[in-house]
Amino acid sequence: MRVAIAGAGNVGRSIATELLDNGHEVLLIDRDPKAIKAATVPTAEWLLADACEMSTLEEADLHRCNVAIAATGDDKVNLVVSLLAKTEFGVGRVVARVNHPDNEWLFTEGWGVDVSVSTPRIMSALVEEAVSVGELVRLFTFRQGEANLVELTLPAHAPIAGTKVSDVRWPDDTSLVSIIRGKHVLSPVPDLALQVGDELLFVAAPEREAQLEDLLSPHHG
Repeated sequence: MRVAIAGAGNVGRSIATELLDNGHEVLLIDRDPKAIKAATVPTAEWLLADACEMSTLEEADLHRCNVAIAATGDDKVNLVVSLLAKTEFGVGRVVARVNHPDNEWLFTEGWGVDVSVSTPRIMSALVEEAVSVGELVRLFTFRQGEANLVELTLPAHAPIAGTKVSDVRWPDDTSLVSIIRGKHVLSPVPDLALQVGDELLFVAAPEREAQLEDLLSPHHG
């Protein structure tokens, strides 16, 4: 997979290193000569140029990229890069960094963004996930609110505890994707019985989240 990253600061270089370690091709783009630290990520391609310019993205062969990541520290730049990547170069997956929480509402499909990543929101979700049992925690949003990655931890009173995955009537537009049990990550195979303390990870439509929480209610059934 070929990935272009706009923004070669600490965030961009960290993302590049992870992707390279996983066997992907990475191009880092930055207009600041001080950000071009090729020795820190030697196996990446580097381009000293303004990612908001069409000529730069043409030089980067952005049309050949499977993913574009707008990872600069400027939300305006990230929006412009996202829009150009999606509308002018047809990049299949555009991921954008949100620096200021007040700007989250802008990072939508209208601006070419498939997935927006807000560090404050992620940190908040991780805190909630660590302390919330029996309550739904939204960890991540896909496609501008069309689906969310959510987590539920089964409390002692959950009526579905002890029930096989295949015997639970899950809500429509939801998919149980994984079960975390202690240090183990389990696939939700039909014969697996749910246990108190299991962390259930779902991809779910927002309007189905309340129904998922209802599954944990002692009165459910």
